[in-house]
Amino acid sequence: MVNKRLIINEKWCKGCGICVAFCPKQVLVLKKGKVTKANPDACIKCGQCEQRCPDYAIYLEKVEEGAN
Repeated sequence: MVNKRLIINEKWCKGCGICVAFCPKQVLVLKKGKVTKANPDACIKCGQCEQRCPDYAIYLEKVEEGAN
């Protein structure tokens, strides 16, 4: 089974807030000019943040279950 996890590359994030605005579950917030996960357990992995980020700073990474 393949799962996904939300990855944020803080170096690429310019703090525009677009991903925060499009997150349907309010998982993301801006802190100190960068996006961060405020409520990661609420993430439904819909990919809205990934699709909207103009800098490719946030994405869903596939993770094989049971992989280290």
